[in-house]
Amino acid sequence: MIRRLVCIGGLVAGMSALGLSAGSRSTTAKTQQTVPANMEVKIDNFSFGPTTLTVPVGTTVTWTNRDDIPHTVVSTEGAFKSKVLDTDEKFAFTFNKPGSYSYFCSIHPKMTGKVVVQ
Repeated sequence: MIRRLVCIGGLVAGMSALGLSAGSRSTTAKTQQTVPANMEVKIDNFSFGPTTLTVPVGTTVTWTNRDDIPHTVVSTEGAFKSKVLDTDEKFAFTFNKPGSYSYFCSIHPKMTGKVVVQ
């Protein structure tokens, strides 16, 4: 196979300097970037909603207190612990490891929830 090269303003020389041959094609690999997910749990009427949330690794979960009284978000395993959240205050945690994370409100321990990270 014979390839013909046409030199237009030093194009071939410039390609050689870049390590490209006249017969090669420069391709740019498209990198897929995974945007970390953000999920929300609402605290309202003495409950966490949804009660169980399943998310991929790297997800940031934000709890928002929509109740008229304070609440907390405390991991039973010690992975995270919020301050006391007044109405409309938020707490966020990023889940970087797979597993099951149970949590509760330390002011109202019957309020419980779970985040499952896959």
